[in-house]
Amino acid sequence: MLFPRLPLARIVRCGRPLRWPNPSKDLPKPRLFSQNSQLLLISGATTRPQLPFLHPATGGRPLPIGPRSQLQYQLARLLTTERKLYLKNQVRLGVKYTLYGWVALFLITVMAWGVQLEIAERKFPAPKEWTWKSRAKYHLSKTQEHTDATGFGVIDWTNVGLTYLELIERLENPDIDGQDLLPILQEAGNIYVDGVGKAGLDISKKPESWRRGYHEALMGVAKAAENREGWVVDRTRAASFPPEIVVGPSNPRPKPVPYEAPLEENCSPAFPPPETFYMRILTTNGFNSRQRLEAALAYADWLDFKGLSSTAGEMFHWGLDIALGSLPAGVNNVVDIRTGVINSKATYVSFNVLRATTAFAEHHARNNNLAAALPIFLSVLRARRQLPDAPPEPRPTAENQSILSLIQSFLAGPTFPIEPPTGDEIQSRTPAAICEEAGVMSHIGELLFATAGRLEPKQSGMSWTRDAVDLAEATINSIDDKDNEAREKCTECLAVSMENWSKMIEKMRKEERQAKSGTQQKSSGRWFWSRNAATEAIEEGKWEREAKIVDERLRSVRRLILNEEDRKQAQRSSLFT
Repeated sequence: MLFPRLPLARIVRCGRPLRWPNPSKDLPKPRLFSQNSQLLLISGATTRPQLPFLHPATGGRPLPIGPRSQLQYQLARLLTTERKLYLKNQVRLGVKYTLYGWVALFLITVMAWGVQLEIAERKFPAPKEWTWKSRAKYHLSKTQEHTDATGFGVIDWTNVGLTYLELIERLENPDIDGQDLLPILQEAGNIYVDGVGKAGLDISKKPESWRRGYHEALMGVAKAAENREGWVVDRTRAASFPPEIVVGPSNPRPKPVPYEAPLEENCSPAFPPPETFYMRILTTNGFNSRQRLEAALAYADWLDFKGLSSTAGEMFHWGLDIALGSLPAGVNNVVDIRTGVINSKATYVSFNVLRATTAFAEHHARNNNLAAALPIFLSVLRARRQLPDAPPEPRPTAENQSILSLIQSFLAGPTFPIEPPTGDEIQSRTPAAICEEAGVMSHIGELLFATAGRLEPKQSGMSWTRDAVDLAEATINSIDDKDNEAREKCTECLAVSMENWSKMIEKMRKEERQAKSGTQQKSSGRWFWSRNAATEAIEEGKWEREAKIVDERLRSVRRLILNEEDRKQAQRSSLFT
């Protein structure tokens, strides 16, 4: 009887009276998934499970109607609180890593540009007095001049010349690198010569390295103008074209091209004539005799190439005047200015004199004036053999090649090459001079072989050429690897001399075969061979044997030249040479 009363007793002892549910009281609203609600507050019982597909986030408003409203409604269903946080985090990470990537790309680009400038600076050092932009243009022009940028074995001389012109404009601008530049006649201003252009300036107040770099820029743009003679620039397209494809009255039959040919009325010359820059060098006050002689000889060679032999002869005479006019006081009668022959009793023979007379002899040889060229070559060879021996090179001292010294030399960077000799000093018998002597011997052998009418003088010319090959090969094998100038000259002389020798042998062998075939035709009508014909055939067979010897020698020389080219290529490919 007690157990059925126990629950009732407990209910009676409860302190709070029971309340029946009031149906008129509003039930609590359900918590929405798409809004940040107060999750920490205790809420009452919900009327249904809180699921997205059962309880859309409408905020108590009726469902939207229309495509745009439906899209907003779908986005509101998709962008939950957790998904919003996730997307914000992903966007933040994307922006951060994008900025990191652009900064890294910028730094890598700057580093690559700096490494490229350092490589160009070490290969082609520029004067320290120039601004960094002028130095960069100098590096670019030098790199383009010595690099095949087209991929077809042809240097793009248009870009080379335009870069040099921009560099010269900066060097002559008084607001950039042209401070302290003055005209030749200060009271007259800039001087213009008919058919040549503006004359040179007075650069004597500039440092030697500045002047040397300016000279290299003028010579570079003159070389580019030679290689782009007659080319035009189409102003509508800012591109250069050769003259044979231009459509206009001056070219009635243009060469067909697969693209739109330029019109003559839209074109202008790509570069001024080469003599513009050569004459600017010759009329500039501040260049030494070697620099002015280089410009005069280059201009004379250009005139020879154009077929103006008489004008070229005058320029070669001008070069002789430059070489002789810069000799020390009291040195006279070194060269006969009319014939170009060096006096056999001359004791002061400078580098400029030897160079000017050799170029003058080559000019006579190119114009088939062999009678005037041969005495000049013989006098040059005699003067070279009488040169004093070069002083012994100082022994290298033991330097401290520690890691610290290497790092300091690396950070210091390359320096502009030291000033070369002016060419007015007495030439010594250096390895480079010996190679040039071999070149003169090769010229003499070629002239003797060309002027000979009988067998014996031709053999004399071949003997001179063979001696030139022996001298050049022996010299190149004894030169130090660091003497690039001498090795380059010896390689060039060896290649030219060996080519001349092989051509001479081939010509003699052809003459031998023709003579042998004629002898056989004369003897074919007889019953027996005559003794004289057989003896003549045996004697004429020596050129066949000589040709075999020359072919073997030619193969060995080619291997030597190829090894030299590989060595030069290895030096060029090195980063810090």
